[in-house]
Amino acid sequence: MRYVVLGTAGHIDHGKSTLVKALTGTDPDRLKEEKERGITIDLGFANLDYPGAGLTVGIVDVPGHERLIRNMLAGAGGIDIVLLVIAADEGIMPQSREHLQICELLKISRGLVALTKADLVEKDWLELVAGEARDFVKGSFLEGAPVIPVSARSGLNIDLLKEKIKEIALEVKEKQTGGLFRLPVDRVFTLKGFGTVVTGTALSGTVRAEEQVQILPKGIETRIRGIQSHGKPVKEAFAGQRVALNLQGVEKDELERGDVVVSPGRFQPVTAMDVKIELLPGAPVIKSGARVHFHLGTSEKVARVVLYDRQELKGGESSYAQVRLTGPVVAQGMDRFVIRRLSPLETMGGGSVLDPRPVRRKKGMGLEDLEIYEKGSLKEKLSRKILSSALKSISRAELEGWIRAEVKEVGRALDELQKEKAILPAGEGAFVHANTFLAFRQAAMDIAGQFHRKNPLRPGIPREELRAELKADQKVFSGLLPLVRELVSEKDSVRLASFQAALSGKDEQLRGKIIRELEAAGFQPPEKSELAKKLALDEKRLTDVLRLMDKEGAIVRINETLYLPVSVFQKMIALLKGFFAKKPEMAVSEFRDVLGTTRKYALPYLEYLDSHKFTMRVGDTRKPLKGLQ
Repeated sequence: MRYVVLGTAGHIDHGKSTLVKALTGTDPDRLKEEKERGITIDLGFANLDYPGAGLTVGIVDVPGHERLIRNMLAGAGGIDIVLLVIAADEGIMPQSREHLQICELLKISRGLVALTKADLVEKDWLELVAGEARDFVKGSFLEGAPVIPVSARSGLNIDLLKEKIKEIALEVKEKQTGGLFRLPVDRVFTLKGFGTVVTGTALSGTVRAEEQVQILPKGIETRIRGIQSHGKPVKEAFAGQRVALNLQGVEKDELERGDVVVSPGRFQPVTAMDVKIELLPGAPVIKSGARVHFHLGTSEKVARVVLYDRQELKGGESSYAQVRLTGPVVAQGMDRFVIRRLSPLETMGGGSVLDPRPVRRKKGMGLEDLEIYEKGSLKEKLSRKILSSALKSISRAELEGWIRAEVKEVGRALDELQKEKAILPAGEGAFVHANTFLAFRQAAMDIAGQFHRKNPLRPGIPREELRAELKADQKVFSGLLPLVRELVSEKDSVRLASFQAALSGKDEQLRGKIIRELEAAGFQPPEKSELAKKLALDEKRLTDVLRLMDKEGAIVRINETLYLPVSVFQKMIALLKGFFAKKPEMAVSEFRDVLGTTRKYALPYLEYLDSHKFTMRVGDTRKPLKGLQ
């Protein structure tokens, strides 16, 4: 079964809703006010089925009044085909033009023209209006499209119009059912016995009953209780279909038009994005920093437009820019949008989203990345995005949500980039660019080298200090560091493979002094601060020397302030062996007496012995473990 969405377009009171009812038997005007006033105020929906062709055309009927363009735009985002409606008794009118411009800006590529109320005019007049309509659509995607006179009242050419719609619908390229599911919400309501229901046109992907989904930008997690598509209950729905989702545990008041139902864990709401803006011919000048109405999917926000390569943009021109929104939206690269003036309300232009998660652009930074996002292949776009992310992790899941493409195509492109060694895995499904790794390696080596020169006695730079110096994401740092063969990680420090901490001749003399001081003190050695004073040393330098002596095995580090020379520590172990040969357990007071020391020293020694599995604490006593038995 194929599903295609057709949208109406045209001026108010040109008979769009009446024509939809004649085509489908369904009145798309559902609101009481619409029926009372005889005009369409909000979006209406109907279905046109072609069972023999395996085709269903969902119809979105839009309001034609100039003040209701925002409602029209909310329904235009998922349209495949446009049915431009022009009343034969009035001809081309202002909203005929604006609606056609909007469809052009959204890059809708197929459609046809219906001349309604054909029974109300003379044949000559009808031919004149038909000619006017053909001239009107010249240069647009509707150039050469069928122009069909119809009458909903008499039934004139209704069957012909149905047939032409079928022919065009069967030529429409199917949407991305293998992409991530995304449904911009255009309507929210409740059904008695069911709860909250949202409707919209599925832009991509597939969704099934009982699946978990996210509703963004609100961040609501929910489950789908049931699905309807084109008025029928279904177990799953696909891109290109009109879809109604019955949501579990979500109140109607929590949701609104402009929200988006998506596959969980892939999309991030944003308030800024890099775009390509195209102004309509004759549109007023936009100065950099100007505020506009920004329409994306079913959402509408006020946005500030910051032009990148100029200070102002004239009608008919285009430019790279960043839009900064007053509230969050959900977007993917290659989404289309429309911009309108704040006042008076009129459509000015539109364009394409290039990077929905833009980098901070420094002064003088080029626009090569935006050129690639606009014109490059999927592989080139992904490679550039990974490069622009630098040392911040960007995962496969994030990349799938970043650009409008099939999930398999994204995966295939990433696999090819890895085979070509253009990108590297950086831990937990994240990637970095090969150029980023080369820069990371060189910077890490330089930082480590500088640290060694300043701290020749220390075994290496602390890992966290190195990461902070590199300004690297924790995932990327942990993923890339093992790939740098010139660096060695030891416990919590990193050093150059060619570096080995060693004492100089002067430091060797200091080493001898430290050993003599500690041996003379026996089991009551001076604390590190006292030792520094005795030796007239800076405590930081003494710490570096003690750390190196500990690594060499010349002393034993009991804790941060106490150190024993190996000879004294070995004497301690011999005394303990002698004690445990006669008695199976030892109290703290007995340990103190064996060493001939005080409780101040006895407790740190016992904590060290416990932590290094020489002894085991049982209540208030110690029992011997391996090495003392």
